[in-house]
Amino acid sequence: MDLDLTADQNLAFLILRLSLGLMIIVHGYNKIFRGGKLAGTGRWFESMGMRPGRLHARLAAFTEVGSGLLLALGLLTTLGAAALIGVMVVAFWTVHARKGFLITKEGWEYVALIAAMAWVAAIVGPGEYSIDHALGIAGDWDGWRGLWIALILGVGGGAAQLALFYRPGPARASD
Repeated sequence: MDLDLTADQNLAFLILRLSLGLMIIVHGYNKIFRGGKLAGTGRWFESMGMRPGRLHARLAAFTEVGSGLLLALGLLTTLGAAALIGVMVVAFWTVHARKGFLITKEGWEYVALIAAMAWVAAIVGPGEYSIDHALGIAGDWDGWRGLWIALILGVGGGAAQLALFYRPGPARASD
C-alpha cells in the first residue's frame, strides 16, 4: 500500500522518524556508555526482575540503538518500529505500569507515547525521504500490514521476553 504522501507530509514524517529514532539511540547509548554502563544497567535490570540482567541490558541497549537507527534512516522501518514497541512493552511492564500514568512519578505515559509513535511509523511507512523509498521497498510493509506486523512482532516479542525472563523478586548474587 503506497499512501502517496504530499511533500509536506513526507517532511513531517521525516521529522517524526528522526526525532523518535535519534531520541531512542541516545537512550541505548546511555545504557552502554554512561552512568554505570552496561554492567550497571545489567544490575538495574536484574533488580527489576529481568534475568539475567547483563543479557537484557545488552538486548535493550542494542535494540534501542538499532531500532532508532532504522527509524531515523527509514530503513526496514516497520521492523525498526516493531523492535522499539517490544522494548517499550518490557519497559511498561517491568518499570512503569504500577506507577500510574504520569512520567513525573515514573508512570507509563512516556513509554506508551514512544510505542504509539513507533506504531504510527509502521502504519504510515517511511515516507519519500527514506532509504526504504530509495530502495523501492517503501509501501511494501506499511498500512494495514505495518499495523499488524508491528503489533504482532512488537507486542508479541515483548510479551515473550517477559514470559521467558521476567522473574521479579530478590536479585541473585551471581550478577
